[in-house]
Amino acid sequence: MQEKQFSIATTFALEELPKELMIHGFAERTPFVPSIDPDYQFRKELLSDLLAWHMLGGIEGLYLSGPTGSGKSTLITQVAARLNIPVQRVTAHSRLETPELIGHYALVDGSMSFMDGPLTTAMREGHWFLLDEIDLLDPATAAGLNGIVEGSPLVIPERNGEMVHPAAGFRFIATGNTAGTGDQTGLYQGTMRQNLAFMDRFWMVEIGYPEQEQEKLILAKVAPGIPEGVRDGMIAYATEVRKLFMAGQLEVTLSTRTLVRWAKMSEFFRPLANQGKNPLQHALERALTFRAEPETRSSLAEIAQRIFG
Repeated sequence: MQEKQFSIATTFALEELPKELMIHGFAERTPFVPSIDPDYQFRKELLSDLLAWHMLGGIEGLYLSGPTGSGKSTLITQVAARLNIPVQRVTAHSRLETPELIGHYALVDGSMSFMDGPLTTAMREGHWFLLDEIDLLDPATAAGLNGIVEGSPLVIPERNGEMVHPAAGFRFIATGNTAGTGDQTGLYQGTMRQNLAFMDRFWMVEIGYPEQEQEKLILAKVAPGIPEGVRDGMIAYATEVRKLFMAGQLEVTLSTRTLVRWAKMSEFFRPLANQGKNPLQHALERALTFRAEPETRSSLAEIAQRIFG
């Protein structure tokens, strides 16, 4: 793939930066390049970390940790989308094994052929490899990726020990709700403490929920038909729910993803007001409340009543 230099200021709408500050990507889009979300709002401090890692060659892995729905994976895919970088994306689980990432034999046109897995494809083609929810992965399986994370070649035993050397542009990226130390809060069932030697091979970036001013910009873009005062109330509601969630008083939280869903649904359901229904409440139930326990539903309704009246 032919490389291309992109202006960071122009590409990521950071007008305060000099336009001659460049970063490399690719000239053409391929099927594995994520779609651009024109409403996405980059957070400068997080973007700075990611671009610094990319510009230094990504010779170590990148690990993004943070609460659910805080935008870990979306940050990766939206940067890749704007730089035309193909991404191989896999969601980890406790039963995921290395062969699923490397590849397997399959029947093709009447004969058995080896089909590359997403990790092998990323290494051969110079793509980014994104492993979501890595803290759900068995630590023994994760430790088997030690060499790959730091740039060593991949050995495929099924192909007589073929060695796949990482092509230029290959990067290993992981996301998790914990920082690899396991879950001490009980909020993220199934996560496991990861091997220290494995975690030592990553740059660590912690991602929280956006600041209120950032979320105001997000809601203004995705739901411009909702009055500004109502959008501000939705953000205040989200902030309070998150605090209670982090304190262990609620089993659900209102992530930025859920906040956007609530706003879009509220705008869509506005005609219900003509039928005597509350569109905001109707949307909140479907975006968040219906997945909560009965006692929590009452608490969520009380918070909404206090903020919106």
